[in-house]
Amino acid sequence: MGNKKRVLTGDRPTGPLHLGHYVGTLANRVRLQDQYEVFLLIADYHALTTRPEKADILASREYIREIVLDYLAAGIDPEKTTIYLQSDVPEVCELTLLFSMLVTLPRVERIPTLKDMIRDQKIENPSMGLMLYPILQAADILHVKAEIVPVGKDQESHVELCREIARRFNSLYGEVFPEPEALIGDVPTLPGIDGRAKMSKSLGNAIFLSDPPEEVARKVMQMFTDPARIRPDIPADPDAPHNVVFRYHEAFNDDKAEVEELKARYRQGKVGDVEVKRRLIAALERFLAPIRERRAYYAARPQLIDEILAAGAAKVRPISQATLAEAREAMGLSTRRLAELKAQLP
Repeated sequence: MGNKKRVLTGDRPTGPLHLGHYVGTLANRVRLQDQYEVFLLIADYHALTTRPEKADILASREYIREIVLDYLAAGIDPEKTTIYLQSDVPEVCELTLLFSMLVTLPRVERIPTLKDMIRDQKIENPSMGLMLYPILQAADILHVKAEIVPVGKDQESHVELCREIARRFNSLYGEVFPEPEALIGDVPTLPGIDGRAKMSKSLGNAIFLSDPPEEVARKVMQMFTDPARIRPDIPADPDAPHNVVFRYHEAFNDDKAEVEELKARYRQGKVGDVEVKRRLIAALERFLAPIRERRAYYAARPQLIDEILAAGAAKVRPISQATLAEAREAMGLSTRRLAELKAQLP
């Protein structure tokens, strides 16, 4: 384990995970855990930046468990990947405060995703917590000294700010932090079942990993196809971006010959949308059945979720404490016994 590079990635606990998450991040994380030392963060502090109400916080407690179930169901192995809750590691808060002294407000305001979040959620007066979001993210990455951060292209600016913070800290106080690299996956965005560009819980156009078979079937039958094709004998293009049913066949149907056969008949006007959707339902069931089975196993053993999160915190906290002590010592703030903390590291 010690020779493997460290990876940090995570999710906000704002709802269960869906097929878009699987295509976008989960499948990649399952692969990464065999190549790297992976830390998988459930970012409940980050959720507070836009959802600070008590009801939202209480809801997030349940979402945390649902997300861990989704991780395990998708194939994340807690023996290989350290799954932990952000608020179980309070050292990250002090590191965020120290880092915030090294970053100007105009620099944070230039982060594109932060501007998008403020615009999309129509936030007129963003809280200081929201403005600190990218700095807290840098602390998430650097408190475990992660070297690689898997992100979508839209999140690359966050990793760049993290690199700037590490560079500035090191130049002021001495070499403490790595400058992490963004690992940008060439991952297609899965459209929603309504044909919108992105699947999202808030848009109500998602198929969740935890959906039962009848719910998956219901959602597929609602799925967007070609509005100009009012009869099955009208030839149409299955590769058109708006033809959502075929985008899902490409992503999840393991029978590639069947997909090509359906596409050929679709171009000739020899297959109806209902048959294409029923074949997709069958393909999604083949994909989701083993995920449901693993989920049911862990759902029936709720104490395992608590044990996994406790074990994750127990592994991360000594690392985080040593990093913070090292940072404080480099800055001239520390009275802690750095050598003693390092000796306790696993």
